[in-house]
Amino acid sequence: MKQCNLKYSCLIAVLYFGMNVNAQTTPKDTAAKEQKIEEVVLIGYGSQKKENVTGSIGIVSAKDLANKPNANPISSIQGRLSGVQVLNSGAPGGSPRVDIRGIGSLTGKTVFIVDGMITDDISFLSPQDIESMSVLKDPSSLAIYGARASNGAVIIKTKTGRGKKPVFNFNSYLGFKTVTNIPKMVNSDQYIQLYNEKLINDKAKDPVFLDRASYPTDTDWFKEIFRTSIINSNDISASGNLGKLNYYVSIGNLQDEGNLAAGQGINSGSGFNRLNTKVNLSYKITNNITIGNNFTFSKMRTDHVNNTLLDAYSSPPVYGPINPATGDYQYFTLAKVPNPRAKMDLFRSQTREERLLNNIWGEYKFLNDFTLRISYSTDNINSNKYEYTPTFGYVPVADQKPNKLITRDSRTRNYIWDNTLSWKKDLGKHNIELLAGFSRTRNSYSQAYAEALNVNYNGSNASLDIFSGTDIYRTSFEEGDRNVIPYQDRIESFFGRVNYDYDGKYLVNASVRRDGTSKYSSNDRTRVFPAVSAGWVISRENFMSEQNVFNLLKLRASWGKLGNPDVQRAFTLNTTILPEGAYYGGVGYPSQTINKVIDPNIGWETTTGKDFGIEMAMFNNKLKIDATYFDKDTKDVVYGIVQGTVSGAANWNNYITNAYSFNNKGLEFSVSYDTKINDHVKIGVYGNMTTLKNEITSVANNSYLNAGASLYGNSIIRLQAGQAVGSYYGYQVVGIFQNQGEVDASATQNGAQAGGFKFADLDGNGVIDARDKTFLGSPIPKGTYGFGVNLNVYDFDFAIDFQGVFGNKIYNFNREQRYGNESWDLDFYNNRWHGAGTSNAYPMATNNQAIILPNSFYVEDGSYIRIRNIQVGYNLPQSFAKSMSITKLRLYVSAQNPWTSFKYHGFSPEILNTDRVQMGVDNNIYPISAIYTVGLNLTF
Repeated sequence: MKQCNLKYSCLIAVLYFGMNVNAQTTPKDTAAKEQKIEEVVLIGYGSQKKENVTGSIGIVSAKDLANKPNANPISSIQGRLSGVQVLNSGAPGGSPRVDIRGIGSLTGKTVFIVDGMITDDISFLSPQDIESMSVLKDPSSLAIYGARASNGAVIIKTKTGRGKKPVFNFNSYLGFKTVTNIPKMVNSDQYIQLYNEKLINDKAKDPVFLDRASYPTDTDWFKEIFRTSIINSNDISASGNLGKLNYYVSIGNLQDEGNLAAGQGINSGSGFNRLNTKVNLSYKITNNITIGNNFTFSKMRTDHVNNTLLDAYSSPPVYGPINPATGDYQYFTLAKVPNPRAKMDLFRSQTREERLLNNIWGEYKFLNDFTLRISYSTDNINSNKYEYTPTFGYVPVADQKPNKLITRDSRTRNYIWDNTLSWKKDLGKHNIELLAGFSRTRNSYSQAYAEALNVNYNGSNASLDIFSGTDIYRTSFEEGDRNVIPYQDRIESFFGRVNYDYDGKYLVNASVRRDGTSKYSSNDRTRVFPAVSAGWVISRENFMSEQNVFNLLKLRASWGKLGNPDVQRAFTLNTTILPEGAYYGGVGYPSQTINKVIDPNIGWETTTGKDFGIEMAMFNNKLKIDATYFDKDTKDVVYGIVQGTVSGAANWNNYITNAYSFNNKGLEFSVSYDTKINDHVKIGVYGNMTTLKNEITSVANNSYLNAGASLYGNSIIRLQAGQAVGSYYGYQVVGIFQNQGEVDASATQNGAQAGGFKFADLDGNGVIDARDKTFLGSPIPKGTYGFGVNLNVYDFDFAIDFQGVFGNKIYNFNREQRYGNESWDLDFYNNRWHGAGTSNAYPMATNNQAIILPNSFYVEDGSYIRIRNIQVGYNLPQSFAKSMSITKLRLYVSAQNPWTSFKYHGFSPEILNTDRVQMGVDNNIYPISAIYTVGLNLTF
């Protein structure tokens, strides 16, 4: 078929992503069953017809991202793709975590390739500027990016100009955010009751019981720290064509106040503000030469509130935020908990960031089949952050400290220089595309730090001057300043790929990439990452020509290898001074010795994976089904282990080396059905599910690591072979001691008493000790899913999306952290043991430390189902829109996270911990909010 411009007679539509893709004519006598939509998707350094893709790639369109009240575009794909788990942050401006097909590394991140620039954070990017996303899931798709994509990659193409007539778009929404599912805490009467019970249970000497008359206050501390906040977004763009120049220009602003509120103090609350501009230009110098520029600038301000969620959870309700006798902030005497209102009001912290991404590219086509593309991208970030901690006048004088100001000014300078040469040729039924390339990357970072005491702060940012304080310590960016924090790494790569298909039936893709990194010594600086995949499009076979069911039936398989150089390591030995010195000949000398042992030979983490899939499109492409089995192994994962044989080393219990091997395997399944009932009614449904089994398959020296949050030295997580990453480790609770007779008849247990936990004697030796600890559950879901419905009826549209997980556990560390007289939640009050027979699941109120040992009571079900989005829209009738000289006007209302069903005794079962080892630990996590918005989309 010959190429032509897209006409009404062409029955092949192309989803154009800014690559050099042309529509093709179809003979007028083509049978209806052969008419189809050819979808083009982004792959590494190019594009490919989806029908010919042999790897696993998830596709997200601009429509999936639009009209969602999310600062970060990746938040909007939660629940939309199989094999992709997105964990959102409730904090304004917070970046979500993306896990693709499980946990393959404890340090690496999923990367985003935005118009050729590789980054691990896209909070600078407006969702309105994105045209498409391709989520690369399997190693064969990722291998072309080598060391940069070992934890998955998302290719993002921003919008470009097209068409001769200028098109203007204005998108706006205004909404409010509110924290939902706030745990109910005890009131003052209930707190006093539990406090007095605790004194009796602990057989306190000379107990001083509380009474309501002495504590008349009744405070809901969550109401003191939360507010309903406003979120507002406005974006306007213009796109079109001026002769040989295609252009897309946009400007946008997002303001998110955040739900942790400022009170009468100096704090500005938790807020996020982003101003972003986008300019994409391409200019056709000749028929063979095209140049372009993709420019993005963002200016962001984040106000960091001192997260007092745990303090509010723990604060006794018998105190108020303000002492009525003095008018100052209240000091708590019953519990060693800081006043959450005061702590949040008085602390002040802010980050201002300016970020400029610029991509300059050029393409030269020659000898009909060759294309040379050169691309140079820079990513420059200037960040200024301060933290001001005032003198807390509400604590005893002995505990008061002078105010302190800390500033951190950082600079990030990254660049990528990509050069590719491609050759594409159709030789009859043989279709070949070759790609060869060279890439060079450099990432550098530096920071200037300063701190001072007794700064004269009057409430304005201008008064936050280091030089107005005392005890000043500072570094600078000046060359030669040894105290400045520098960082730089480089990667140099050669790569190649071949795509081949025979008559569109038999598909082969093979690639190889050689990466060299400055992060490792010369003996392990370079690695080679090969990949191969194949497909069979059964529906193109002659024996399928008479059937009317399948528009596409394809089998595919892939194998690939990746490497991760972004690991933690130490290069120099630490020493410690021996205060007693060393004696030679009876004479003492100052001395020091090595106090930690390091591994100087830490090398690459490597991931090898394979998958097998089937794709189907049926009934004129109305029904589409995709199913995939994946299995990937990661070896030499860098993290700490217990190294007990290293006597005297300070890090004997956390020796960092290439220690772990992981395996992730599972099934992905997605289905969609779209149909047009008549000219006025369309309906679409979709669903996806992913199952996952994660396992640590081996640990160096058969060792392990106790990690994560701990109380009194008792860690709640253990990394050990045979278990999932982040699995909880502690005692199994088998009941509550009802009386002293049960205590006497059970295994010897330290601190055992009626009303306390009864731990399982797993080794059967009659003594409860550390040898009876066991694994209590995994934070990694056994399955994730999403489904939804889209309906268009005349000028109205309706959409609802559901999302959820199952089979995972959450460790409620908020509930476990008790040191004395902290408050209790209402669930504990209603279900606690307070006499024989009252409860066999919840313990009594006590200060006994046996209650807060890591155990199964604090491990809770993390499964949930949520309405992720509901949206109702109305499109102005075309005739009326034309009379107003506009192309389109759509008004809508939406709700995000309005309802979640779960069993967990906390704010939300969606726990975002940046530390993957503690991924399921709820420890002062900023909660997820429900967001209700009204908005409009205007095109003219």
